[in-house]
Amino acid sequence: MSNSAPHSAPPTQRQHQQQQRLWRSPLVFSVMVPLMAAVFLYQLDSFQPAHMPVDGLSYPGVKAPKRNDRILQGAELLGLGVLPGPEDIVYDSRLNVIYTGCEDGWIKRVTLNDSVVENWINTGGRPLGLALRDNEFVVADAYKGLLKINANEIELLTDEAESQKFKLTDAVEIAEDGMIYFTDASYKYDVSEVNWDFLEGKPFGRLLSFDPVTKNTKLLLHHLYFANGVTISPDQTFLVFCETFMRRCSKYYIKGKEAGHLEKFIENLPGIPDNIHYDGEGLYWIAFASEFTRQLDLMFRYPFIRKFAGILYKYMGLTRLMKNAGVMAVDLEGKPVAHYQDPGLPMISSGIKIGDNLYCGSLFNSYILRLDLNKHPAVETM
Repeated sequence: MSNSAPHSAPPTQRQHQQQQRLWRSPLVFSVMVPLMAAVFLYQLDSFQPAHMPVDGLSYPGVKAPKRNDRILQGAELLGLGVLPGPEDIVYDSRLNVIYTGCEDGWIKRVTLNDSVVENWINTGGRPLGLALRDNEFVVADAYKGLLKINANEIELLTDEAESQKFKLTDAVEIAEDGMIYFTDASYKYDVSEVNWDFLEGKPFGRLLSFDPVTKNTKLLLHHLYFANGVTISPDQTFLVFCETFMRRCSKYYIKGKEAGHLEKFIENLPGIPDNIHYDGEGLYWIAFASEFTRQLDLMFRYPFIRKFAGILYKYMGLTRLMKNAGVMAVDLEGKPVAHYQDPGLPMISSGIKIGDNLYCGSLFNSYILRLDLNKHPAVETM
């Protein structure tokens, strides 16, 4: 018997033919070619997403003790077809109307008693956040900057801070003393490039103030992860603002001995927060553009997944991962109270409570959703 190591027998002609057929099969070809192309593009593409500090966050996030998961079943759709992308909503109690900024540049007015929609004024940009107090009407226009509307005239208040132009002026609030607080969601990407801001995963957002007396624009906070909605506390001592890509809302003190201090309000939200509004009755209403899905969790955590997504977005268009949007009500301490959502709702961007009704705006929908909270309440689930 030979002591030499055995050798593998050469493949038979039949085995060789089977291998050839396998590599020529449409299935293998359809999988391997895109995979090899993706790897090639990944190596060549210069886009480099950053690590986001989300290690302390969890999936799926905090839960509210009361829920209504099918709000479309009882909702009215105001202005259906004539309100393209009504992003934010502000209420004028004197006229019993709501104003909303639409993607066609118009700020539109909706009368609540008969739901009639009329064009009010066109900013020539993309009006997002709206604020109204004592006849002062201020708009955060994504392209134009911070605007004031006065007798159907538009005045630019500010469009830069510390020599850095705003790229995506987003949300705005007016304090009782007249000071204006607002966010610049990103100083790198504009509203048409929001996906890239998320994919890159760097803190380009800022929180700012504008003094209408001195005309001074002040940078309050920077290095924020898509600074979004902002509102002011009932006692006017602090702001609550949202960081969309960190799934949190924070408190920033503007008065008293803690002025300038930043602290947690609510974290680990179960959705991607957009605007936040105080209802005057002890609750803040946080709009969710989407629930926080497992897919989004993986993208937030791993830069290489966001890079692959960026390549797909660049060459093929990014698959929309947003779903089950809605609104969460939290109390003055930031504790969840009730959650309203629906799997058929995309991109809810604002929610305000007026009387017994919840009104929801959206970046994508062509209507404002109205839900009677007495007829369709959130119910105990915990």
